[in-house]
Amino acid sequence: MNRAEKAALQLQAVAVLRMLKETRTYDQLAELTGLPAGDLNRYVNGHVLPGAERAREVVTGVGRDALASELRDRVEFDDGGYLDNSSVVFDQSFLDLVAPVAANSLGFERPDVVLTAATDGITLGAAMASYFDARVAYAKKSKETAVEEFIESRQRLASGIELTYYLPERALSGGERVLVVDDLIRSGETQELLLDIAIQANADVAGVFALIAVGDDGIARARERTDAPVGALSTFEA
Repeated sequence: MNRAEKAALQLQAVAVLRMLKETRTYDQLAELTGLPAGDLNRYVNGHVLPGAERAREVVTGVGRDALASELRDRVEFDDGGYLDNSSVVFDQSFLDLVAPVAANSLGFERPDVVLTAATDGITLGAAMASYFDARVAYAKKSKETAVEEFIESRQRLASGIELTYYLPERALSGGERVLVVDDLIRSGETQELLLDIAIQANADVAGVFALIAVGDDGIARARERTDAPVGALSTFEA
């Protein structure tokens, strides 16, 4: 870990602690993290930064659990089983915390490009790309008028509906590392199409990440298509 990476990790840990402190006393935060309340006070108030190892423990341990819990509290299901995660995908500050937690806990290799699907995946894609200092690209269900060359991936769903995604050909180059992200993974069909786009571009897959997994089918389907890390921040029963 170089000096810049260490500083970034330390600042990410402070951001996680500040989020947790919004609804807790220092004694409660100490009980949650296992860190002394006095040290937590100094971290939260910016007087000192946690050491690298302590920062990593905060980000990958309590940070992941806390963000997953916060995510579960924000997500709502209606009577038909449809999921509303708008309070998450519209909160860029929350997604900015998710990025380092996901990267460090799942061990993604640093990508050159973060690939997602329009539209709800764009805010998460932007957060992940910003964290990794990577480009963000998003596939659409329709072609852009001014673009001539596309990578196209299509699949006929079990319902009989045909799903097609298009990505401008120049958005990906052969040999680039691609991290596929999306706000939601249920059946894994969208992620499979995005992986197919990466494969057509001769890119290397660095991983697949979703904020929310509904059931295990989508995660399992993605793992069948890549040996790279695959995971979600929080899983709900199907």
